[in-house]
Formats: sequence, structure tokens, C-alpha cells
Amino acid sequence: MGVKDPNRKRVSGWIKIVRLALLLMLIGIPVLGAVTESARAAETPPTGGHVYVIPVKQTVESGLLSFLERVMKEAEEAKASLIVLDIDTPGGRLKSAEDIGKLIRESTVPTVAFVSGKAASAGAYLALNANDIAMAPGTTIGAAMIVDEEGNAVENPKYVSFWSAEMESAAGLNGRNPAIAIKMVDPNAEIELKEIGEKIGKGQILSLSADKALKVGYADTVAKSVTEVIAWKGLSERTVVELKPSLAERVSEFVTSPGIATLLLIIGIAGIVIELLVPGFGAPGITGLIAFGLYFFGQSIAGFAGMEAIVLFIIGIILLVLEMFVPSFGILGILGTAGVITGITMGAYDTGNALRSLGIASLVALAVVIIFAYIFRKKGIWNRFILSEQLTAEKGYVPQVSRDKWVGQEGQTLSMLRPSGLAEFDGQRLDVITSGEFVEKGKSVQVISVDGTRILVKEI
Repeated sequence: MGVKDPNRKRVSGWIKIVRLALLLMLIGIPVLGAVTESARAAETPPTGGHVYVIPVKQTVESGLLSFLERVMKEAEEAKASLIVLDIDTPGGRLKSAEDIGKLIRESTVPTVAFVSGKAASAGAYLALNANDIAMAPGTTIGAAMIVDEEGNAVENPKYVSFWSAEMESAAGLNGRNPAIAIKMVDPNAEIELKEIGEKIGKGQILSLSADKALKVGYADTVAKSVTEVIAWKGLSERTVVELKPSLAERVSEFVTSPGIATLLLIIGIAGIVIELLVPGFGAPGITGLIAFGLYFFGQSIAGFAGMEAIVLFIIGIILLVLEMFVPSFGILGILGTAGVITGITMGAYDTGNALRSLGIASLVALAVVIIFAYIFRKKGIWNRFILSEQLTAEKGYVPQVSRDKWVGQEGQTLSMLRPSGLAEFDGQRLDVITSGEFVEKGKSVQVISVDGTRILVKEI
């Protein structure tokens, strides 16, 4: 029977990992994309002149942008008469809001923003970019102050000035009072609204109800439903086409949100690193690959991750695996890490946010790996570099017998000591040494001290 090589098992396991990665990322994503496209193609395309109703009822993120790009393009190709954006959102990311705002104002089809719930923060910006604004009774628009991820106000003058200018520019597109848009952003601004007899001073952020927005020109009509909005535009006889996100787009929206994307990166990094450190191909490696697969799937459906980003990521993973078995003085590890980082950032909507999420994920994953490594410390790859074999009596190894018993005993030299040689004590031959002096053969000597295996004697 041959001797089993433990490294062969690990190599075989990682070959399975690479195969699974290729299956998930190079086959799974295109197949899912093809299914999505087939489902869209199966729908009967509406004829021109229809009214398209598009829901904007989610956080303003990259997933919403990809959805709006698809459906607004579809409306333009169908030569629609009107696009109604049904808005009910608390806001979202400024970068996504800018891109969506540009998409709305550059649309070749007339647009109406119908605020059916609230158009807060980035939602107000989207509404201002539409040709008309309709609001349902009891709804609000405004409160566009910049806040961080914890909801705390960002008072950096640079950011406030930039976003105020963006809101002011959007308001000016259709002749709305730009000072109102600025007050929705900047708490340090002051404004007097004569139309409603109110003055909003410093320390306050402006938010308008439907009635107040109508009076100050930030709403063109008040309507109870999309049907009333369409009737207000004189298009009641037109066919209404309601568009909704596909299943793939809903999944993409979920996994591309900052919190979920960071969580997937944490799981992916921790899973792969744990699989590298602990022998055998098991749950950590599979879980890590699934997390990375979902990350790239979401970014791919959203239109951000191309095949080059996925290929770079896979090459990075392969190089990291090779680093565990091929001595490269860290070169393969560095190249692999660079490939993984580049693939993740290239496949993201915003490189800066992707790097920040990757940094947070790496720190959290490191803590998880340390805890996991401690729990399974007896099975880790580091045991390959630690001598764990013990030379115990149970295994047939006899420890060194103490020689302290010879101290003070007298014997006779069997050879000349110069200064080491042989002497006999109580019938036993021992290797001895003097302090430096020579002793002739056959002389009497006495043991002065013992230091390990070194027996020091002197002539009597």
C-alpha cells in the first residue's frame, strides 16, 4: 500500500473550487442573463403612443439606475406618448441620483413625476428633473439635506454647496424657484415663501406638502392616482403600460445595495481564506464562492461588471491557491491579491465605494478568520511547519539518565586525559574531562561536577 500524500487531497479539493468558480461565474451568470433576456423578448412589445408607468419605489441606488435605463429605453424605442414616474422613495446615494436625473432630463419622451408617497432627498432631485410634477394629497417633497450612512447630517461646505447647486440647476429646468431647492438642502439658508405666508430660517430644512408645493410652483397639479395624472395630460384614451423590475433586477437591486454588497464580500473573503488555512474542501469554500458569485451576478445584471472583471477575479483566486503550494517568495500571492481587488473594484458601480466596502469587509473577515483559526488550530495548514512528533517513552524512546549520582565518586583513568578521555567508576566506563590539565593513564580521579553529559574530574 502506498503512502498517502496530504497535499494531493488539498490540490484535488482546490481543483474542485476552481471548477465550481468557473461554473458559477462563467456559465451561471450568462445563463441567468439569457433567461432574463428571453423573458423580456417573450413579452409582446406595445405599439407607439402608449403611456408608460414606471415605479420608483425603492432606495435610489445603482440597481434602480439599471432598471430605469432599461425601461426608459424601451419607452423611447416604442415611441411612447408619456412616461409617468411613480415616486415614493426616502432618497439614496447622490451619485446614483445624479445619473438617474440625467437619464430623466435627457429622455426623448415627455416625463411626469407623480409623487404618490414621498420624494425625499434624492427623490426630490429626481422629481425636479422631470418635465412636470404631480403630487397626491398628503404627500411631501424636499428634505434633501446630505446625510451619512448613519443618518447624521453632513455639514462639509464643499458637499453642501455642490448638492445645493445640483438641486438649484434641476429646479431651474422648468422655471421653479431655485431658492426653494437650495433651502431643501442647506439648513443655513433662509427663505420667505410669500405664497404660503411662511418664513423658514436657519437651522431648518424645507419640506413641502402637496398643497404647499402647488402654491409655490413645486407641483403642477394635485392628483389622487396615476389615472388622474394621465387624464390631466389629456391621454386618458391611450393604453397604459405598467413596467416592473424583473426577478433578476430585483435580485440585483438587493445584492448591489452597499450593506449587502459588503456582507457578501465579508462572507466571500472569510470563506476562501478559511478554506486555504483548513485542509479539505468543505462548507467555507463553497459558501465563499457562492457569496462572490452573487456579488458579481448582481453587478453584472446592473450593467457594471463585465467579463473582464470576472476573469481577473478568477485568475486572482487561482494565483492565491498556487501560492499555497508553489514557492514564489510571495510573488503569486501579491499578483493574486491584486487580481482579486481589481476584479471586485472593476465590477462595482463606484470604485471609491467598492474599495471602502472591500476594506471594511477585509477587516471583518480577518476577525472571523482569526476566531475560526483559533477554534480549529490543531487542523490548520500552519501545522505543516510545526514539529508535532514527540519522542516519548511510550513510543520506545528512552530519555537521558541523570548523571548526578557520579558527583564525589572516585575512579581510575583508562586512558590519558588530554584533557578528555575514559575513566572507570564502579565498574562503568565513562567519558570524562578535566579542567585543562593532563592526567596519565591508571591515575585515580574524582568526579567534581556534572553538566548534562559533561563529567568534570580531577586527579587525586
